[in-house]
Amino acid sequence: MHRAPGAVAYSLLLVAVALPFATLLREMFAADATGVWLHYASTVLPGYVINAVVLGVSVALCASVMGVACAWQVERHDFPLRGFLAWALLLPMAMPAYVAAYALTDYFQFSGPVQSWLRATFGWSKGDYWFPEFVSMPGAIAAFSLTLYPYVYLLARTAFAERGAELFEAARTLGLNRRQAWWRAALPVARPAIAGGALLVTMETLADFGTVSYYGVETLTTGIYRAWQNMGDLVAASQLAALLLAAVMLLVWLERRGRDRSRYANVRARGERMRPRVRGIGGWLRTAICAVPLLFGFVLPALLLLRLLARDWSSVSATAVATWTRNSLWVGCLAALVVVTLTLMLNARARLAREVWALRVERLLSFGYAVPGAVLAIGVLLPLTWLDGRLIDWSKQWLGVNPGLILTGSVLALVYASSIRFYGVAASAVSAAYARLPLSLDDSARVLGVVGRAAFLRVHWPAIRRSAFAGMLLVFIDTLKELPATMTLRPFNFDTLATQTYNLVKDERLGEAAFPSLLIVLASLPAVALLARAQSSKPSRRDD
Repeated sequence: MHRAPGAVAYSLLLVAVALPFATLLREMFAADATGVWLHYASTVLPGYVINAVVLGVSVALCASVMGVACAWQVERHDFPLRGFLAWALLLPMAMPAYVAAYALTDYFQFSGPVQSWLRATFGWSKGDYWFPEFVSMPGAIAAFSLTLYPYVYLLARTAFAERGAELFEAARTLGLNRRQAWWRAALPVARPAIAGGALLVTMETLADFGTVSYYGVETLTTGIYRAWQNMGDLVAASQLAALLLAAVMLLVWLERRGRDRSRYANVRARGERMRPRVRGIGGWLRTAICAVPLLFGFVLPALLLLRLLARDWSSVSATAVATWTRNSLWVGCLAALVVVTLTLMLNARARLAREVWALRVERLLSFGYAVPGAVLAIGVLLPLTWLDGRLIDWSKQWLGVNPGLILTGSVLALVYASSIRFYGVAASAVSAAYARLPLSLDDSARVLGVVGRAAFLRVHWPAIRRSAFAGMLLVFIDTLKELPATMTLRPFNFDTLATQTYNLVKDERLGEAAFPSLLIVLASLPAVALLARAQSSKPSRRDD
């Protein structure tokens, strides 16, 4: 009987996770769903799908090339500025793609400083020269690739540090040249990690709304938002959301299937590894390879934001920015607190009470990271709107009071969606920390009479608190940058840094948008610093 409360809690968690997706399925098979689906399939749906496929594949390839190239240079060689670039290459993770998009576009577009200088210097006019058009599909691919390549870089560098460099050297001693050793030894063992990073990049690209909307690229995400917000077509929005969810789930399944088929022995070298030092032109060439993505993915957009802010500083409303910041901090802190508390409870129950269901619920919740924000927003809003209606009816009937919209009229819906969306971010950190704790600690505590909550507070918590804080920080940052779910689920007159950045950019008020954009970047930097610190803790040694 003592397990009954736990079973009820797990059942409630499962219902909370399954409810949005069950709602989407219900709307898909509504009475008028077939006619709406046929209409969209014969008009805009093919364009949505083609653009999504082209964008996702192109960004995954470009980000993988940049991430793998930088990871290999950093792990394989010692070159000028390597120590700085090794951690600085993660900085573009702090720059949302939609922020980099409008900053770079403003600088390089026809009326921007670069093309204006070219026309003034060489006497050119429109049509006399060619310059890349940023407001286009290639521009969106560039913005995504430059800000998302750190996902591939982080995982590929770890793989190269553990196996790739040693196998490369072994292949060289067997007579293979550098190119052959790279293709036949180093790259294959890192392929699962690269595929995992490319999958994350693809999911982030497919889930984005701000960048594709600014560049005018019609994808499934923009179609969902347009059908729901502009046309009020709930069935169409639900069907597009279900299609996007199915595409993402297929990608996750393909990646996991490929990873399960790959089996590699762990040949991690013991102790420190030696890196050959590269001097002269070769060394600076490697510096340039790593510096270019950092320059265009973080340094230049940040400088351009400062330039825009300095130019239009007087138009910025300090009061409004303070309100947006407070709202963003409020939602981010609530989501981070809910997620970390939940993952700590599930991991602790699985460890201390040996409850298998806790781990199963944990894995199911972690799968929410693969669900785009636009999909979750539709799935969360529909059942909560229905529940709000029932609560209002009940309150009027029994209490004679209209309480208003309790769930959808507050930040609860947004926190609910963010908790499902980003649970896997914190869970991975906490689960990894628990995996490092030997079971002998629990046995020793049990012998001393320290069990249950006391064992968690006195034995587990001191060892996992740093990982829990890291997970909390990562969830906070992801919630801060989330745009499609926030725009759909936020209460009336509740603006955040992300939503106002998008609204100001949409109205071409770029100078005013620079300040909230910079605040998002600054708030994201602590999480990036945490990742960089963890990555740089791996031992290494130069070959002098």
